[in-house]
Amino acid sequence: MRYALLTGVGRPGQVGEAVAARLAADGYSLLLVDRTKESVEARAADIRSAGGQANAYGVDLSSESSVAGLFAEIGRETAGKLSALVHMAGGFAVTGPVADTSVADWEKQLTINLRTAFLTARGAIPLLREGKGSAVFFSSESALNGAKVARTAAYAVSKSGLLTLAVALSQEEVVSGVRVNVLAPAAIRTASNTADMPNARFVEREDVAAAVAWLCSEEARAVTGQTMRLSPR
Repeated sequence: MRYALLTGVGRPGQVGEAVAARLAADGYSLLLVDRTKESVEARAADIRSAGGQANAYGVDLSSESSVAGLFAEIGRETAGKLSALVHMAGGFAVTGPVADTSVADWEKQLTINLRTAFLTARGAIPLLREGKGSAVFFSSESALNGAKVARTAAYAVSKSGLLTLAVALSQEEVVSGVRVNVLAPAAIRTASNTADMPNARFVEREDVAAAVAWLCSEEARAVTGQTMRLSPR
């Protein structure tokens, strides 16, 4: 059995929903994580109703003790092995000019985008080593050279830090057979984005899911430490 752990999959109409559907169709047994058990259980139920396998976990990924408990439970469920980790938990905020950004707003972006990635990665690595698995993290085009980051510095800094985290992991874990890569998409066509930006050009959710599936597959076995940019069609 191939197990895939997906974070940030609680809300309907978001990218996690599409990624979960694709990996389930590819034969993975899914371990779905979001902040509240009720929301993520609805996504797991959708997977099961379509013939797939999925379990739901409600966890605060910014809490060290809660993440430790999650991986203890997942280790028992998977016999200590993971084939894939797809970390999509996080969030975007316009925090305004740096000169006017509060410490609370700054730290919130670092917590939801970077701290959660660090704690999740640290917990998953032993299981990924056993499974010779692949980790995929979600950054943003905001973290790439030349991006416009005025008024969103906290978000951009958190996503830039995630790039560095992934590179470090890829270098540290290459000898264990674990691959670590990053997707850096433009705005994705999700329910929230289309409501907030009705005239924008979007990356389709299905294209994001296809990229994730490829990075987790044997076809990408020589790919690690890379950032893949995704642009609207």
